Amino acid sequence: MPASGKILIADDEVDFTAVTADLLREEGYECDCAADAQFAGELLKKNQYDLLVSDIKMPGNDGLEFIEELPALAPGLPVILVTGYPALDTAIKATRLSVVGYMQKPTPIDDFIKLVRESVVRAQTFRMLDVTRDRLQSMQSALGSVTSLKTYAPGKTSFVDVDMFLHHTMQNMLASMIDLKDLMQALSQNKSKQNACQLLNCPRHAELLDMIRDAIMVLEKTKHSFRSKELAALRFRLEKAFKPNAA
Repeated sequence: MPASGKILIADDEVDFTAVTADLLREEGYECDCAADAQFAGELLKKNQYDLLVSDIKMPGNDGLEFIEELPALAPGLPVILVTGYPALDTAIKATRLSVVGYMQKPTPIDDFIKLVRESVVRAQTFRMLDVTRDRLQSMQSALGSVTSLKTYAPGKTSFVDVDMFLHHTMQNMLASMIDLKDLMQALSQNKSKQNACQLLNCPRHAELLDMIRDAIMVLEKTKHSFRSKELAALRFRLEKAFKPNAA
């Protein structure tokens, strides 16, 4: 059974690290452990994690300098800070960083697991959004090339070439739609459908919607050039998804 996510625990307290790692592994997560900021940084360079659970007072992070440098090592990685010595200055400083939780040791197990689950799902969701965005950008470029095939030039472009191009474009488009479907399912496991839709429409990823609308426009413009039932059906599905009242 695949792990639910991959978590890095950075803490110089051996007992806390061992207990926390065992707890998270029982919940289905894969865990790596580091006793100081230097080793944690090396692990972050080699592996992709969904969450960092970090102590505040461990070597190399006394002033949260390790957390401040985190965006350069792992952009967007969420962090849960844990400490046996809570202080107002570190709590205030944490609010300016990519910290999703600030918890005092010993951490309440139920609250900790809930925060871990939410943070991992969110990190995986946004990573999926980034992958889908890149794929849609590539697809948009490919669809733009369809217009150049509207005029068939004997000896230069064969129908076989056109069919292969359209087949490849269709495969990329369908793969992108599957990615979006998986994204919605991942979100729905952690949030309501309404919140999932709000996330997809957030300004950070508005370009996703723009690119899919561009795909609809290209398919509309080329519908008389390529009489493909598959392309027509795909255009209808896209229009229905973004224009619920479309015929």
